[in-house]
Amino acid sequence: MDRYVVFGNPIKHSRSPFIHNMFAQQTQQDMVYEKCLVEGDFLDVVKSFFGEGGKGANVTLPFKEQAFSVANELTERARLAGAVNTLFLKNESLIGDNTDGVGLVYDLIRQFGPLEKWRVLMLGAGGAARGCIAPLFSAGISHLHIANRTEEKAKSLISSFSANASCQNISASGFGNIPNQDYQIIINSTSASVSGDVPTIDDSLFDKLIFAYDMFYSAESTAFIEKVTKENPSVKVSDGMGMLVGQAAESFYLWRGVRPEIEPVIEALKKKG
Repeated sequence: MDRYVVFGNPIKHSRSPFIHNMFAQQTQQDMVYEKCLVEGDFLDVVKSFFGEGGKGANVTLPFKEQAFSVANELTERARLAGAVNTLFLKNESLIGDNTDGVGLVYDLIRQFGPLEKWRVLMLGAGGAARGCIAPLFSAGISHLHIANRTEEKAKSLISSFSANASCQNISASGFGNIPNQDYQIIINSTSASVSGDVPTIDDSLFDKLIFAYDMFYSAESTAFIEKVTKENPSVKVSDGMGMLVGQAAESFYLWRGVRPEIEPVIEALKKKG
């Protein structure tokens, strides 16, 4: 039976085994997917897993940047993201990929429809935002504005995409000076919702919104979603549960060559709580 794993620390909370084992049952794949708590050297753990016949791995916090360095080869989207969340062997070479941005785009299209010509406001300039920039432009958005608590970090992030021809219509600012340009969607990529906080931005930015998305997911409504619906009850909102399943589905496809259906897994996760 083929072995797959998710590396992380902490890892107890991970829903990846539940998701991938559902994918395996759905597509009749002979495989097992488990958690691996990494407490020693990450490189040694990865080498041991693949050396013992492991077929593929997901990587979660805090090892995505280390996985970027461990990989022998990087896909273009991993290179642009500066981090790796998916590892697999190809011709005895360890390939590093990043499926987070694709997972976001899958879920946005699934819930809100095509993204062509959207003006997007992204809150946060960390790794979560970085991995989504190229996939959003590939999906056809017209403009992306990235706002961060520290404006310099947001500007540094977009400067790293200056050589990418498909990611040119992009701008940056601090939270306090976001241009009000009738964004179709606000995406929260910060970890603020984990602690029940919300990025401090001008409330007028919510007035003409159509959609709002929080990459963080929880059984209850997130602090960000609650803020949006308070300011504009007509906005369609979502947390990041579908992104989690979407990025997993892309990893599964890379490993097994078959695309699983994500809707049944999302529903099962919601029931599981």
